[in-house]
Amino acid sequence: MEIEGKKISIIGAVRSGIGAAKLILKLGGFPFVSDSGSEPKLKESIKKLKELKIDFEIGNHSEKVFDCELMIVSPGVPSDAEILLKARKKKIQMISEIEIASSFCKGNVIAITGTNGKTTTTSLCTHVMNHCGMKTYEAGNIGTAFSEIVLEVKENEFVSLEVSSFQLDLIDKFKPKVAVILNITPDHLNRYENKFDNYINSKLRIFKNQDQNDFLILNNDDLTLSDSINNLNGTKTGFKSRDFYFSLSTDQPNGCSLTNEKVIFKKDDEKLFECSVNDINLKGEHNIANTMAVITIAKLFDADNKKIKEALSSFKGVEHRLELVRVIGDVKFINDSKATNVDSVWYALRSFDEPIFLILGGQDKGNDYNKIKDLVKNKVVKIYAIGSSADKVFNFFHSFVKVEIKQSLEDVIHAANNEARQNEVVLLSPACASFDMFENYEHRGKVFKEAVNRL
Repeated sequence: MEIEGKKISIIGAVRSGIGAAKLILKLGGFPFVSDSGSEPKLKESIKKLKELKIDFEIGNHSEKVFDCELMIVSPGVPSDAEILLKARKKKIQMISEIEIASSFCKGNVIAITGTNGKTTTTSLCTHVMNHCGMKTYEAGNIGTAFSEIVLEVKENEFVSLEVSSFQLDLIDKFKPKVAVILNITPDHLNRYENKFDNYINSKLRIFKNQDQNDFLILNNDDLTLSDSINNLNGTKTGFKSRDFYFSLSTDQPNGCSLTNEKVIFKKDDEKLFECSVNDINLKGEHNIANTMAVITIAKLFDADNKKIKEALSSFKGVEHRLELVRVIGDVKFINDSKATNVDSVWYALRSFDEPIFLILGGQDKGNDYNKIKDLVKNKVVKIYAIGSSADKVFNFFHSFVKVEIKQSLEDVIHAANNEARQNEVVLLSPACASFDMFENYEHRGKVFKEAVNRL
């Protein structure tokens, strides 16, 4: 993609927008960053843009934003935003930040998507690959924008890239060496006209440009994914890329499976790797599945078996995902702020045998709480409802479990500290986005941890 001398507008002035602007500047282009958000919310971004001497506007999108040859859209900008509708009318080409970054990547991109488990799997992939001697950078939805690191990546090196559906919506030629789909369950339906099929189709775009030299790794146990793949291809072997599967229930001749508490990887029905589930430091069925995806990636690049096992046993997990913050009087305080949908909360509730004080709520994404209804009945002592969806949480759950609406996380922590008893759990697993009260889920998790650590 030719950038030098071109005017390029970037919609969104947070993580990916700043990364894209810096990349455009390095490549000799003229970035213009536009964000309709308020100055107080974007003060850090404004500071960076001023330091870099990048032209920008905050608080609105002026006509200047259309004076460009290309528009890069941050994932937080809805596809039906007025600015994008106008750009389409003007026939301005729009792409995502991962699209622009990938076109300058000399290394191998391992793109990981799915409704749940993306962050853990991306982080585990980075950990395993680096431990096995394959230099791997971590980027994407996990924290660092792809644009920030792409020019550092050398040939034969790797990028472990967490990819969201929003980032896939505006790809054109994005072509990862490895594409992984962990699972697909309803999420972000407020962004997809409340149509699950639209969300599914967005996820499937991850492999649309792959060819026979690339790899596709899929969860064979996910019925939604399997049905969608069959509808798309007519058959599971209809891909251009070479396909591998992982499964907790069935043997896979090409991929990973679980047999008698052992994880086994095969290629062309030949066993090339085996480890016990006890070798995996991450606990929970869902994490065994995530680990299978990573083992498959590592073995596709001939990683050493002993090194893989060492890496799996030494991986500590990721921040804001079932993170133990503190134990006070035998009460565990758990930060699962990354749980931004109902399925994530389902996994979280299944991870504990102790009675739970559950913190739910935030910016609702069309949540259907029926999936966790039975788990809540059996495991939850009380729910603290927070954020703009507090009333919805109260209305759904109050008939069969105690529910109390709270105005802040600090209020919740003080109440839970007084009410929870020995061998109980205080669990922040909100099932919602964070933007009604916080900058992002990391900020929400940080506030939770700070409040707990002040007790």
